[in-house]
Amino acid sequence: MPTVLVVDDQLLIRAGLVSLLNAAPGLSVAGEACDGEEAVRLAEATTPDVVLMDLRMPGTDGITATRRILRRAADTGDAAPRILVLTTFDLDEYVYNALRAGACGFLLKETPPERLVAAVHTVASGDMLFAPTVTRRLIEAYHPGPTPPGEIAPQWHTVTGRERDVLRLVATGATNTEVARQLFISEATVKTHLNRAMGKLGLSSRAQVVVFAYETALVTPGGPTSLPCPHPDEGGPG
Repeated sequence: MPTVLVVDDQLLIRAGLVSLLNAAPGLSVAGEACDGEEAVRLAEATTPDVVLMDLRMPGTDGITATRRILRRAADTGDAAPRILVLTTFDLDEYVYNALRAGACGFLLKETPPERLVAAVHTVASGDMLFAPTVTRRLIEAYHPGPTPPGEIAPQWHTVTGRERDVLRLVATGATNTEVARQLFISEATVKTHLNRAMGKLGLSSRAQVVVFAYETALVTPGGPTSLPCPHPDEGGPG
């Protein structure tokens, strides 16, 4: 059963979320935090599957807390929680920076209860929670343009051509099944390439893959959402 850490500085909102999630089938609340600092501490103490993270909080905000939680998991080798951020506005620089930090999706605070519960289940299962079109709009609004070559992760040169193909397709919103179909490889091979590329680049979520791909011009807003299909015999073993 997925466990959820609820983080919000407003007591009434936090209490409402806790009540909702405790009453939802198949979910349980691991704890609740009133700010980012407490969220970091409780994430380490309770190891939740999902963190429902408010962005704007006094002191340590949700973006900083997200970075710290995921960095600690990477440093210790523990399984990282899936971080789902709560926001008032979808086209928001805070949302963009949260996705850069490793959040796997976002929800508007006005989201109906049943959709919020479904969203928690979605991210707990490993999926991200926003449409590529929303991501493109965020990037077009807030990122300063392609990252200069000298500032791209130095491990980029170790990413193989096939791994880049997988990253590019994932960044356009393709599922593993769709990537496998386009590249004439198995879904297991897609997962292997994706996980290897993410490991090399220090990316912890598919959301970060999307942001990275746009910021490095691996994918461009308005560009193609598929690759030229190779002949099956030219696709190689993956």
